[in-house]
Amino acid sequence: MGEYVWFHDVSWHSAYAIYFFVVGILAGLSFLSYGSWTQPALRPLREKAAYISVVLLGIGGALLIADLSQPLRFLNTLNPMYMNFTSPLAWGALNITAFGICSVLYILALRKGDEKRGKLLALVTAGLALGLPIYTGYDLAVHQSRPVWNTPVMPVLFVALAIASGSAVGSLLAGANEAAQKVLREYMLWSSAAVGVVLIAILGTTNYGGSAEELTFAILTSGTMGMIFVGAGILGGIAAPVALLMAPVGIRNSTLTLSALLILVGSAALRYAILMAPQQMQTLF
Repeated sequence: MGEYVWFHDVSWHSAYAIYFFVVGILAGLSFLSYGSWTQPALRPLREKAAYISVVLLGIGGALLIADLSQPLRFLNTLNPMYMNFTSPLAWGALNITAFGICSVLYILALRKGDEKRGKLLALVTAGLALGLPIYTGYDLAVHQSRPVWNTPVMPVLFVALAIASGSAVGSLLAGANEAAQKVLREYMLWSSAAVGVVLIAILGTTNYGGSAEELTFAILTSGTMGMIFVGAGILGGIAAPVALLMAPVGIRNSTLTLSALLILVGSAALRYAILMAPQQMQTLF
């Protein structure tokens, strides 16, 4: 009588990792679409990147709404009467909504051939797109008791992942366009390297933290999660692409395609591990 068992469960399920992955790609593609106005080599990607980013926004939004116990409550995030401006979720909802509206206006300007309006909307859309990975990282960083998440570099990590994954998709879209591939190769190389640097910083502070941090480090780097985080994420998604892109064969289309695929798989693995591993610890105690 009176006894009960407390079932410790994760609060953020794996669907959020898919959402992080989708949002990162659409943000990166928005950067490329804007970049096409300043770098002629990226011009063939302008419309493709804009259209795909809108499609991915719809997918990401559907994932968020589906995760709600009462999906129609997402309308409350847009209702000023319910909005709490001290919550990062409120600012995230506004950012996503504004990005969607500007993306549609941008596509309409592209279809009309209005270059002056299109360039301005590309800039605004890219700025709002930058807010998406920043908000994602910040939403994790505010959890003060969660190892790995609670670091000010988390938004930086998600921005770097967005550039890497967006550039990887751009490389796949560019195909045999040598001029575009030359630019995208640099984006993939340096953004992947930046992800590696930030991860080293996070892992170092986690491994030499308190008992909770050390346990989280062990979960991240061993067992099944270690295969995902270290194997697929760090080795497959960062080290291998950087090595390939820096090699003499790094300018070949086949190498660029392989590097892009590795970056996409690796960035998905990193997002999943970073989301789930810190939550696994609470299921043990």
